[in-house]
Amino acid sequence: MLHNTPGIVFHQVKYSESSIIAKIYTELFGLQSYMIRGMRAKKSTIKSALLQHLTLVDLVVDHKTKNNIHNIREIKIAYPFQSIPYNIHKSSITVFLNELLYNVIKEEEANPDLFKFLFNAIQLLDLKDSNYASFHYLFLMQLSKYLGFFPKKNYSAKNCNFNMEEGDFTDQKGPQNIFITPPFSTYIAELTSLSFEYLELFKLNPVYRNQLLEILLNYYRLHLPIALNIKSHLVLQAVLND
Repeated sequence: MLHNTPGIVFHQVKYSESSIIAKIYTELFGLQSYMIRGMRAKKSTIKSALLQHLTLVDLVVDHKTKNNIHNIREIKIAYPFQSIPYNIHKSSITVFLNELLYNVIKEEEANPDLFKFLFNAIQLLDLKDSNYASFHYLFLMQLSKYLGFFPKKNYSAKNCNFNMEEGDFTDQKGPQNIFITPPFSTYIAELTSLSFEYLELFKLNPVYRNQLLEILLNYYRLHLPIALNIKSHLVLQAVLND
């Protein structure tokens, strides 16, 4: 049966001399594997730009519940990027977000709220003319809502330490890899109350950029039932710190 669904491209691998298998996160079916036949052929009408990191696409798919790999009948750009492919800072952020999402999203079922968040956030990154250097910090924070471990908003002058295991702020102290103290706990508290529209309000001292990102990734590692092996953030850090 044929279905129309928007999707977000996560990954692709070579299947044969002329075909590929693409991992695409869809609104209707969650994360699915799709065969695209003939794409590597010289006369293919499907261009490689359609399957770049986090490309937003519209699909017509032949979805059979019992199949592990489905067929794409049609694929086209749902939203043409205006700046991401041409801006090294944005493209580096996109590569990092893509690797993160490919690691953490495994569900082969619909999650409309998560899909809408991802689809809109990617467009917002593309459209932002300035103040996007901290985009990935806020993205990580907001994504945690949909993954089930968004921090509790109880930061105060007294409860100023962030307990990574409990996901809340406390006056207690403990191991440095679990209890995060200011200024990093303050940044985390700020991110819990921020939206992408007001990202310019997040004033992160460049000295703390790399460490804050490592803290957020460690927070993910504590709460996800998988080994989170992320490498692209090292490239991202080098680009943004240049």
